[in-house]
Amino acid sequence: PPWERQSLPPGSCWAPQRFSKAVLVIIDALRFEFARFNPANASLLPYENKLSFLHHLATSQPRHARLYRFRADPPTATMQRIKGLTTGSLPTFIDVGSNFATYAIQEDNLLAQLVQNGRRVVFMGDDTWEGLFPKKFFRSYFFPSFNVKDLHTVDDGILQHLYPTVDSGEWDVLIAHFLGVDHCGHKHGPDHPEMAKKLTQMNEMLRSLVDHLGNDTLLLVAGDHGMTETGDHGGDSEKEVNAALFVYSKTPLFGTGPPEEPEAVPQVNLVPTVALLLGVPIPYSNIGEVMAELFSGDGDTVSAALQQLSVYHINAKQVDRFLHSYSLVAQALPAEQLQRLQELFSSAVEEHTQLLAQVQGATLVPPELESRLGSLISRFQLYLREARAVCTQSWARFHPLRMVGGCSLIAASCLLCYVASELAASSDSFYRSCLLYPLLWGLVVAGLLRQRLRAWLGLAFPMGILLFRCGAMFSDSFVVAEARVAPFLLVSLVMLLVGKLHWDGRLTVPEGPKQQLLGFSSYRREIWYLLCLVAVLLVCVRLSGFFHQCREEIPQCRPSLFLSPLASLRNTRAKNLFYLLCVALLAGLVYAVRSWLRHYGNLNSSDPLVLFVRWGFPLVVLCIACYWAVASSADDSLGKLQELVQVAVVAFPWAVYGLASVGLLLLLCNPMTVFAKDTRESAGSIVTPYLGVPSSEVDFLHVIPQIYKRMQESQKSRLERGSCRATVAAYGLGSVYSAALVIALTLLGFLLMLLHSERLSFAFLLLFLEAFVLLHIHTHARGLAGDAEPFSVPWYAVISWLLAASQFFYSTGHQPIFPAIHWNAAFVGFHLDHSTNLLPAALVGANTFSSHILFAVSCPLLLLWPFVCEMPSSQKRKPKKEPREELQEVEEHMMEMRLRESPEKFSTALLQLGLKYLFVLGTQV
Repeated sequence: PPWERQSLPPGSCWAPQRFSKAVLVIIDALRFEFARFNPANASLLPYENKLSFLHHLATSQPRHARLYRFRADPPTATMQRIKGLTTGSLPTFIDVGSNFATYAIQEDNLLAQLVQNGRRVVFMGDDTWEGLFPKKFFRSYFFPSFNVKDLHTVDDGILQHLYPTVDSGEWDVLIAHFLGVDHCGHKHGPDHPEMAKKLTQMNEMLRSLVDHLGNDTLLLVAGDHGMTETGDHGGDSEKEVNAALFVYSKTPLFGTGPPEEPEAVPQVNLVPTVALLLGVPIPYSNIGEVMAELFSGDGDTVSAALQQLSVYHINAKQVDRFLHSYSLVAQALPAEQLQRLQELFSSAVEEHTQLLAQVQGATLVPPELESRLGSLISRFQLYLREARAVCTQSWARFHPLRMVGGCSLIAASCLLCYVASELAASSDSFYRSCLLYPLLWGLVVAGLLRQRLRAWLGLAFPMGILLFRCGAMFSDSFVVAEARVAPFLLVSLVMLLVGKLHWDGRLTVPEGPKQQLLGFSSYRREIWYLLCLVAVLLVCVRLSGFFHQCREEIPQCRPSLFLSPLASLRNTRAKNLFYLLCVALLAGLVYAVRSWLRHYGNLNSSDPLVLFVRWGFPLVVLCIACYWAVASSADDSLGKLQELVQVAVVAFPWAVYGLASVGLLLLLCNPMTVFAKDTRESAGSIVTPYLGVPSSEVDFLHVIPQIYKRMQESQKSRLERGSCRATVAAYGLGSVYSAALVIALTLLGFLLMLLHSERLSFAFLLLFLEAFVLLHIHTHARGLAGDAEPFSVPWYAVISWLLAASQFFYSTGHQPIFPAIHWNAAFVGFHLDHSTNLLPAALVGANTFSSHILFAVSCPLLLLWPFVCEMPSSQKRKPKKEPREELQEVEEHMMEMRLRESPEKFSTALLQLGLKYLFVLGTQV
């Protein structure tokens, strides 16, 4: 009987070979909707019905071809999916870091089994496979894969070798991994004409490939994952995990026709299926379930059932062996569930043995045995699916004790930063003694708690908001909606600050008799300026919400149109309009920075740094504008112009990198933008020019006091001689530190804007404007509150600064999810693949945390800005007062400049500010 020939003896670990060759075509990011045929011809999306050849095969040869929903397990990154497709196991999110630095797979896998059994495996395509499977290929053609802007290099390289390799016959398994669809999604998104072109190319490739295949060859066309509406992947949304799998053979594969709705199969099911079809053992750690319908063939019902029962038995024995070994080593699987699985497996194997004994030798299978065959197949299916569910649940299980330990460690670090910031305000000797004798910290904390109890009452509202945000991190709904909560808390903190000033009576002048009679109070003039600043802040916060990215937990969300590059716009007029607006914003930023520096007198000297601000800043803007122009039109250029564009796309970013590096180097070597001179033409400069980096921090911090001292001495000597016509002109002295920070921030802003899409320059302009407004709100609030301590930054200022940094993390198109990572940043200025992962990691990291970088670097402005706002007019543009009046004003301002006259207090103030910043940052973590 036929079932005697198809059944295997107990103990076998693989099935007879059904196909001698197999071709696995992986189309990266092949979403199920890309492969499914839509019979409605009206209003088709660009990606629909482009793989029409698959539909033609499935309908014309229903027993030879079938389309499946190929369900990927998150994370949906390429390396994890390759690992799942070859080992049959479930990579976890902790493995996602290996997506950028791939290491050889050590566990048993399908390629290792093929090579050990003498099969010739040929590979062509994504070079990720080279790191995962070194020395496993009989022949290989690897192409660089990380440049998501390159749509054609990998695909064209595969097509160059694919058909000659197939025709040569010198292979048993051929793997071709195409990347164009995935890269097109990253660059343009799925709803773009370029996606239609790329899918059409894949359709023609498959049509030609089928013509070259023999009758003994199995063709598998698979997507490793899907993509979101923005073309990204990495998470677990429905469109990311829904890939496509198409199976085809020129010999019949299926015993029946396809179902009305394509069946959904996990990706790990491909491993045992391919292994048994090719006659090699299933990899040891596989937890996938064999696709039994591929073993039906063209026999009768009983023969097909026996074949399926045989492969299920082999699959179940392999999974049972793995679970038994794994539970002994890891002891992570629940004992009760393991016991249930063992009982289910033992009973199924026992019945399988009995059933085979009854069937063997029989010429006719009774109907009751046919029903027992179907029932036993269902029991093996149940076992395999429950085993996979147990493993999935166990490997995704959280460890509450370790989580509590991590949170406790972060909380202890935050508390340490807070205590250290408070101690920094104490006397230096006491502070140093605490650092030298850490055993006394417990007593210090206890005393500090008693002494600071009343002060903490005044910190109730800023600390309350901070602790609320910290505690809300334990809420799933808060994490999902954090992009809206962070700006809400920022606005709430500022409004509470204004309310507290009003409650304390700081916003009104004392009431006179007439005002008491009329029953109203008059508000101080400064409050109107403060309210205007608050209004501008509200506008900035509102506008920043237009640059949001979506999370997969909010399916009805639509990402901002500003996140996509200009190259994705089809309307040429709209593209040109947005380009002009983006360039105008860059020019406006340069104009604003130069106007501020000119207003405070920091552009009067002829030092190299000042000259760079005058001429280098416009040149940087020109290079960025040229880069945006060529990048947005790179796909439209042809012939030799295309080659020129490719050179320009690399050259202009490098020009920006070079100019920004020169500016930062000049700032490091000579940060002084002060210009001090005697107004008489023949007198020349009254101070020695700054000659480079000082030998110590104390020397650097004494530069400004030395200038003041020499100014005073020079002015006094002239007054004693009666020479009153001479006037000392000192430009940029009161803002010397702030000016250096503003220049550095502008250069960093240029670099970070270059790493983002063009239209996100709107968001960066809002970032700088909101930071400027927050600095002025902080300064005027301190003035209205009567805070006379210049060496301390209030907690509310630091908390609002960090909340703004978090706000613009989301308002620059980011989310704490894998699909929201801007991979394009890794290739700004680079055309080919990187030789190391350090540089692309740095570029992507700078893109992701751009707002935190800018706000962290500008944090010292919270300490310095009040001194800038309080500086006298003679320290700005031009001295217009009489010599004696000006000397008096300079002497008075020397009292206001005591922050710069006291290096130790300056260092302590910066240290305290840094510790406060770390404390607030830690609570947000």
